Amino acid sequence: MSSIFSVENLAALVTLTALEIVLGIDNIVFITILTGKLPAERRARVRNIGIGLAVGMRILLLLSVNWVMGLKSPLFTAVGYTMTGKALILLGGGLFLIAKATWEIHHNVERDDGSEAGRGPKHASAGAILAQILALDIVFSLDSVITAVGMARSIPIIIAAVVAAAATMVVFAGPIGGFVERHPAIKMLALAFLVLIGVMLVADGLGQHIPRGYIYFAMAFSLGVELLNIRSGKRGGGREMAKGE
Repeated sequence: MSSIFSVENLAALVTLTALEIVLGIDNIVFITILTGKLPAERRARVRNIGIGLAVGMRILLLLSVNWVMGLKSPLFTAVGYTMTGKALILLGGGLFLIAKATWEIHHNVERDDGSEAGRGPKHASAGAILAQILALDIVFSLDSVITAVGMARSIPIIIAAVVAAAATMVVFAGPIGGFVERHPAIKMLALAFLVLIGVMLVADGLGQHIPRGYIYFAMAFSLGVELLNIRSGKRGGGREMAKGE
């Protein structure tokens, strides 16, 4: 028991928790976009269930880690690429994410153009949303588990890091979701972010690794510019009101 609380394991716990939070950003963005289609009073509950599904998926994969590592074994070769179980899952998940995010962008642009005016608000079913969250959880969890197992050998430590990261995401998911819903431009950036993540997953599935740091930096820069734009707009609006008085 004392070995579990060694300095090495505690350091691994802190590092893995931070890593799980970073790797969970794309998951939170996806869940936030999907749950935004639900009535306001149901969003928090479905969002927390979605995060719970992500945690459960990671723990199940950790408990079957030998099977997960077996997914890296070659299955067949197609158009010059060696396909593995992991590659097929990443390809499928990436294409699904690109298609889903692109459809959401198209839907939002049409709504903003007024082409859907007068049809009234439409709400998706919680079951359909949870099914989509679960489908992407498998892809995100697979990537997360393989990374975590490569960094730590203690399964209990990895599970503790996953749970700690999930608790952090539950706390911040609500404010993030509310902020995204209040600012359409931020929502569009989030959807563009999901398209980029989908492209990255497809590239990984084809053996072309794209470091996430590049994508996160690009999105952080774009988000920073948009936040400055929002702040500038608020100041400009305040000045116009002052002149009108």
